[in-house]
Amino acid sequence: MESKSRASPASIGVAPMAGKVTRRVMAGLLATTMAVAVPLAPAFTQTHNHDANAQTAQDTAAPAASNAPTDASGVVSYHSATIFTLRTGIAEGRMVYIGVGGDIEGKVNPTLMVHEGELVQINLINGEGAEHDIVLDQYAARSAVVVGKNASSTFSFLANKVGEFAYFCSIAGHRAAGMEGVIQVMPGPRSGMTTDAADIVRDPADLPGPIGQRPPQVVRVDMETVELKGRLDDGTSYVYWTFNNKVPGPMLRVRVGDTVELHIKNAADSVMMHSIDLHAATGPGGGADFTQIAPGEEAVVTFKALKPGVFVYHCATPSVAHHIASGMYGLIVVEPEGGLPQVDREFYVMQGELYTVEPFGTKGEMEMDYDKLISERPEYFLFNGSVGALTKAHPLYANAGETVRIFFGVGGPNYTSSFHVIGEIFDHVYSMGSVTSPPLTGVQTVSVPPGGATVVDFKIERGGHYVLVDHALSRAERGLAGYLIVDGPKNDDIMHEGPAKQ
Repeated sequence: MESKSRASPASIGVAPMAGKVTRRVMAGLLATTMAVAVPLAPAFTQTHNHDANAQTAQDTAAPAASNAPTDASGVVSYHSATIFTLRTGIAEGRMVYIGVGGDIEGKVNPTLMVHEGELVQINLINGEGAEHDIVLDQYAARSAVVVGKNASSTFSFLANKVGEFAYFCSIAGHRAAGMEGVIQVMPGPRSGMTTDAADIVRDPADLPGPIGQRPPQVVRVDMETVELKGRLDDGTSYVYWTFNNKVPGPMLRVRVGDTVELHIKNAADSVMMHSIDLHAATGPGGGADFTQIAPGEEAVVTFKALKPGVFVYHCATPSVAHHIASGMYGLIVVEPEGGLPQVDREFYVMQGELYTVEPFGTKGEMEMDYDKLISERPEYFLFNGSVGALTKAHPLYANAGETVRIFFGVGGPNYTSSFHVIGEIFDHVYSMGSVTSPPLTGVQTVSVPPGGATVVDFKIERGGHYVLVDHALSRAERGLAGYLIVDGPKNDDIMHEGPAKQ
């Protein structure tokens, strides 16, 4: 057990220790991964200026761009696209498209492999300043014309026809000059690529229950720092550093006035020293000064939970940013006397970034890039540790009519989140994790800084699929999306397709 009380072990409310990690391979994607709906028929196009030094979306299958991105009503999630980026250029004396990122990096007129039913997004960047576009005749889909160097356009379409189809530049003479490639639409859904990496994702429903009414007591918490190769994406792995084998670490739950006795062990097969800094603790380094432990060592630190709130904890061994980015963060909830207002369901979600040498979407084992880390140039933005963590692996589930609470924190180490649930409005927001201040009401989006937390409550009035995002929405194209799947009636009085009913 991660936690036990000398007074009453069953009443503490700290989740059980995960123990040894079991290696699990995803056997396909959820058939119900629809979320925010957009019409299927047209192609969707955007145009914007693209700075020469800006990062571009990389070639990848995004979190849930497979099995069934559409439902019977003919709608598809625009947060579940398979994304490709192409830059115009010159190669071997010809005008061409050049792949950017992932498996198409540097390839000339690359073949774009997708699967039937996927929503496909293509980003076009003008690489040399001539006039260009991209056209797919068979899908009646095309980009805008880009003229200036580094100008760009994006468009999307549903791959609902199987076969090989040409994409090309429609500017006079450009197709004949070499600007033509193939998009190959394979029949059936994309299968998750197998990997021997562990599932490091913390299920958002894996959290201890409310403390409720009880007097202060001594709470023992046992944690272990574990380094392991985990699944970052389909066919992609990373050596994570974790608390108890998962990202985020376990949610700890105590009440104000409790004395917390924390036992932390560094696994014998670790390479690095590790420690823990709890923002809920008052004292040197939040406990980090007493818990710097080498592989195989164990330390104990005891602190009094003086103030209620929702607090981040993280590793505080240099480079602290490296340890945090690799997965070493979590939340500790210190409930006020009497506890929090009751809700039907609670979830635990944290956001972080990952800084890899290889571009987003690359297959294989990723390595950390320290220059990107200190320059704050992440390749991945993640909920609960991996791409698809809360879409393919562990979506949130609830029923219409229920009240939902999300404990949300940002491990970071660098980026503030603008947390938002598309299609919902937060009834109550405990700003900055303060559970003793009056909550804000009727909130659409809440800012949470790195090393910060919040609590949001809302009642679900209508069945359907809702999407968790950081409303810095470009991050959805680098892995950051989650699903709240709500079973129950779709209340037409709240929303329905078509004109108002008389």
